[in-house]
Amino acid sequence: MKRFRYRGKRIRPADKDLVFRSACCAALPVALAVFVLLNLKGILRTDWRSLSIPDIVGQDWNVPCLLFSGIAALLAGAAAPVMAYRLFPDTVRQLIHRQKLARMVLENQWYEQAGRTRRESFFKDLSGTDAKPKAARFPRMYYRMENGLLHFWVEITLGKYQEPLLHLENRLESGLYCELVSRELQDGFIEYTLLYDMAANRIPISKVKAEGGRLRLMKNVWWEYDTLPHMLIAGGTGGGKTYFILTLIQALLQAKAALYVLDPKNADLADLSTVTPEVYYRKEDIAACVSRFCDGMMQRSESMKSMQGYRTGGNYACLGLEPHFLIFDEYVAFMEMLNVREREDVLNKLRQIVMLGRQAGYFLILACQRPDAKYLGDGIRDQFNFRVALGRMSELGYSMMFGEAGKEFFFKNVKGRGYADTGKGVITEFYTPIVPKGYDFLREIGALTEGVVSDEKPD
Repeated sequence: MKRFRYRGKRIRPADKDLVFRSACCAALPVALAVFVLLNLKGILRTDWRSLSIPDIVGQDWNVPCLLFSGIAALLAGAAAPVMAYRLFPDTVRQLIHRQKLARMVLENQWYEQAGRTRRESFFKDLSGTDAKPKAARFPRMYYRMENGLLHFWVEITLGKYQEPLLHLENRLESGLYCELVSRELQDGFIEYTLLYDMAANRIPISKVKAEGGRLRLMKNVWWEYDTLPHMLIAGGTGGGKTYFILTLIQALLQAKAALYVLDPKNADLADLSTVTPEVYYRKEDIAACVSRFCDGMMQRSESMKSMQGYRTGGNYACLGLEPHFLIFDEYVAFMEMLNVREREDVLNKLRQIVMLGRQAGYFLILACQRPDAKYLGDGIRDQFNFRVALGRMSELGYSMMFGEAGKEFFFKNVKGRGYADTGKGVITEFYTPIVPKGYDFLREIGALTEGVVSDEKPD
């Protein structure tokens, strides 16, 4: 027997006025209660059983008191929806979302019509009376907010309105001010999952954890490197790329991963050479490190087959082996330093790493200002399952990162903000973890390298 699955509140045509009706339902009881309380003394004195209409008309009413109580009741009723929004903002937002979704379907007429209902005017002899369409069959759609995620379900009926309902990503993102997380077809429905208020899902560096083959970067965003290996980071100066890479290094060291850091510009990452080994900035040392990393991957792949507990389809984690990460900053700048032969040798090594590294636990994190196809050709770029573009980028830069995604990109002057594809083919707004002002990466990473947890913990 198929298990029942709750999809959420069903969207109906009447929801086009959902916010107004809900506000009235909140305001009217409050207004009535205030009016009754202010006139409670007179109400209790009145004998309602023997009171007739002439008695009511002839009664001596206290007009100023009635006016005051009426105005107070109206003010209290008007304040009720405002207080409801203050106390239960998520509930009010859900009502707004459901109203927008109902209006989207009605205004686009994505429903079967059963003729038109005629509106009678006061002057019945006039021929110009309005008529509005009546919905015979409204599409089955459901809405649910859960753990900061919006789930929107649309039934697939093979009807004439199926095509627009299958491609609602841009409408939902711009209309609900959300970012699409996933789009899945299941159980005769297509489910759109959106993340509400991306900035509120940003986390501090203290909550960035790597465990179980995945690395947490936001409240609802993970890099699942065991199943979706290799990361590509792009961004210009001031976009927050360096702090993001340092955050990754610290989190991976906490997970006991082996790291190899390459910084051909001898900039911020090169400073890590004072606190941790395997940090290189000279051209020859970088090329040698890439070669050793690739050779180590090939050796582990061979040795894994002879280890106890190895099984076909298993990976390094099944054998209790630690992951290895090659963190390559300013990759394009390094490739410009090489001659044709050296460049081809490095490309060949990187190609082997991205193609074969997942099972052996050898992963590549590549960072550059713009991922030119010249140095990421032969399908190498397609093997980076997690992609992050930080700061301001041109349309060409976004297309190099994500391909022809059909998404509108907006710039916000927030350091560490950008867009990411987590490996599921959906591009979402992304915020790097928050690093406190004055945070000392060298000290923290040095303590982790020595196997000593620092006493200072970031906020």
